[in-house]
Amino acid sequence: MTPASSFAGRKVALFGLGGSGLSTARALMAGGAQVAAWDDGEASRQRASAQGVTLEDLKGADWAQFAALILAPGVPLTHPAPHWTVEKAKAAGVEIIGDVELFCRERARLASDASFVAITGSNGKSTTTALIAHILREAGHDVQLGGNIGTPILDLEPPGQGRVHVIECSSFQIDLTPSLNASVGVLLNISPDHIDRHGTIENYAAVKERLVAKADHVVIGVDDDYCRAMLRRLIGAGKPLTPISQASTNLLGCTHFAGQGLHRALALGAGRSLMEPLASLKGARALRGAHNGQNAAAAFSACEALGVDHGAICAGMASFPGLPHRMEEITRLGSVLFVNDSKATNADAAEKALLSYDDVFWIIGGKAKEGGIEPLRPLFHKVRKAYLIGSASEDFAATLGSAVAHERCGTLDAAIEHAVRDAMASNAREPVVLLSPACASYDQFANFEVRGNAFRDLAAALVARLKQV
Repeated sequence: MTPASSFAGRKVALFGLGGSGLSTARALMAGGAQVAAWDDGEASRQRASAQGVTLEDLKGADWAQFAALILAPGVPLTHPAPHWTVEKAKAAGVEIIGDVELFCRERARLASDASFVAITGSNGKSTTTALIAHILREAGHDVQLGGNIGTPILDLEPPGQGRVHVIECSSFQIDLTPSLNASVGVLLNISPDHIDRHGTIENYAAVKERLVAKADHVVIGVDDDYCRAMLRRLIGAGKPLTPISQASTNLLGCTHFAGQGLHRALALGAGRSLMEPLASLKGARALRGAHNGQNAAAAFSACEALGVDHGAICAGMASFPGLPHRMEEITRLGSVLFVNDSKATNADAAEKALLSYDDVFWIIGGKAKEGGIEPLRPLFHKVRKAYLIGSASEDFAATLGSAVAHERCGTLDAAIEHAVRDAMASNAREPVVLLSPACASYDQFANFEVRGNAFRDLAAALVARLKQV
């Protein structure tokens, strides 16, 4: 734990008692603050009370007594309307911050030059965060991994010399962190996301830009208009930076993906340049696809900025196991490869898997998102057959029509049985049984993790059974 001592001896309001909220309450109490916590949900309040957190109904509280409102990132700050606690805090002149801000204040107090890598982006931030942490660990560093991925930031060990914090930051967390000042700030990309919480994509992009604005060294994507505009502003401000791209480019100093590896264009003078090879990704199976090329470029550049030598970075990328439920290669049966991509809860996410594999036996369905799978039509040629599950089955069957052979399986266990049967009978060199549902899970599963674990268990049992035949 990182005790949050910046409010020692003072009283703070805390709203939102989910995982990060409870973590924040514990850290504040450990740091000597008096915490008045609340949540609109009775179950969350009971869970917090059982852990020794003092509850106070903030609706009737005297807000003049509070030094700050610590807001959980899932609670609306500005859009579609500020939460009622936000309105009360503003009316009382009380600052509104989150758990990452508390961490930044502890870092400033304990070890202001301790290494801190902060990562954000519309897509790829979880993979990039995990990859950076893996490379650094393999290179012998003491790494604390968390934030929007896995462990809440204040549950991690405190900042200190020789320790690196690798933290994934959502736009909601950044919005609550006015003093965010990472050693290395990584911004991968900007595409429309969370507009309901930020009002416009311009507001959303402006929040993301805060992560890199005060970083000592910036790693920034150049594959979208918003990030390119930020790049120009950062260059104008004289900020040390490394551009990254998922496509080949002649932009000087840009770490980019081309062929099966990472490269960088170096100036030779007289208008000439040299393309320097940096790393091969040929053996890095967890980093398939151009989107992972950008993730790898970001991780390479971030670790390089921290002084890790190229050989150690390459070794770390080659051994990276990938994230659970994100294009996770879980097992094989002969030439048949099983891939768990349960985290692909919409078409945009599923696209990454379809771009990365051929001869796909595709398990899709669940609770459909707006737009369904129509955006994936240009990739239907990669699918040998689709196996439909959940409430989206009829809509997806209509979209697939005669373009893709398909069958309605209803449940995941039936779908994997039929997909494996067809994959083993096919003439494909490496048939891929791919769970990439392009849907939310909660018509049949509590969340995508439960769905992915079920797929993993079913695949293991099926492989064991068939190997005995």
